Amino acid sequence: FSMAVAVAKAQVQQESSLETTEGTGINISCSHPKIQTSDRIQWYRHLPGRGPEFLVSANKGFKELPVIAGHLWVSADRQSSALWLGRPRRGDAAVYYCALG
Repeated sequence: FSMAVAVAKAQVQQESSLETTEGTGINISCSHPKIQTSDRIQWYRHLPGRGPEFLVSANKGFKELPVIAGHLWVSADRQSSALWLGRPRRGDAAVYYCALG
């Protein structure tokens, strides 16, 4: 199944699309070189036929995300982040967004 990835704001860049097979982990990266000190890094996903779902907000480091059997990693300089889905299922096929705010 495929996972679409979209740009939420002009100051972040993401892959246009990613694909994986069910149960095979996938890394969704986001670049945000213009991040400000006050900005938090936020990740959302938009499942087909439903509204956007908030996944996580972070400043730095590593954050476990049991709800998606994965984690969020933020680089030391905060200019990039990556969302790891450890065991994606069909129900995880969605548009994944990163945003700053």
